[in-house]
Amino acid sequence: MAYNIAQPRNISQLVTIIFYLTPLSITAQRNKASDLPMVVVSSVTSYLTSVQHDENQKMINLGKKIPTIQLDLRYASTNNFMHRKMYKENPKSTFMRLPAAKALIQVQKALNKKGLGLKVFDAYRPYSVTKDFWDLVHDERYVANPSKGSGHNRGIAVDLCIINLKTKKELKMPTGFDDFTDSAHHDFDDLPADVLANRALLKSTMLKYGFKAFATEWWHYSLPDPEKFPVLDLSFADLEGL
Repeated sequence: MAYNIAQPRNISQLVTIIFYLTPLSITAQRNKASDLPMVVVSSVTSYLTSVQHDENQKMINLGKKIPTIQLDLRYASTNNFMHRKMYKENPKSTFMRLPAAKALIQVQKALNKKGLGLKVFDAYRPYSVTKDFWDLVHDERYVANPSKGSGHNRGIAVDLCIINLKTKKELKMPTGFDDFTDSAHHDFDDLPADVLANRALLKSTMLKYGFKAFATEWWHYSLPDPEKFPVLDLSFADLEGL
C-alpha cells in the first residue's frame, strides 16, 4: 500500500531535478518535514523531457514488458480496503520506472525457474489519487501523506505476491493484501512453516534484485534512493498512449 519516503536530501539534488524539468509544467508542493518544494510532474511534455535527459525516468508498461506477470489491480475495482474504485480510468496495465521494471523482470525470471510467478496488486499511482486517499482516510498509518508523496507516485514501488504458474493461485501468505494487523509485519513469526517460507522467498528474491522491503507490509517493495524520481501525476491513459 502506501509507503512514505524521504524528499531530496539537499538543494543540489533538487536543482538537478528542476533543471531537467523546467520551464515546463511542474507543480511545487511544500514538504513540511524538510520545507523543500516537492516536484510533481503533471504534464506529458514535462515527463518526456525528463526521459530525454535521463532514460531511467521512463515509465514501463509491466503488462507489455512482462507478459507472464499476472495483474490484479485492486484500486481499479472495489476489492480493496476502501471498498471503492480509486482508479476511475479502468487501467489495463500498470507502470514502473525503467530500473524498477528491469529488476522486476529478474525477479519474475528467478521465480519462473521454480514454477512460480508474480501477481501485482498495485504499482504506479497518480499523485492525485494519493490526495484522494488522504482526503478519505487522513491517517499516515494507512495511506501516504501527499505532502511527502510516495514510492507509488514516483513509479518505484510495487505491491505483489507469488502465484503458482500452473494453478494461477496465490501462495499462502501471512495475510491478504492491505491487511493492517501485526500479522502483515515481516517480523511476525507466529505463522505456519509454509507461510513463513513463502514470505521469505518473496522477500529474498526481491532484495536480491535491488528492492527494499517495507517492515509492516509483506507485499510492499520499492527501490532505494527515491529522490532520483520526481512524483508523477500523469493519468494511466497518458502513459498508455506513449
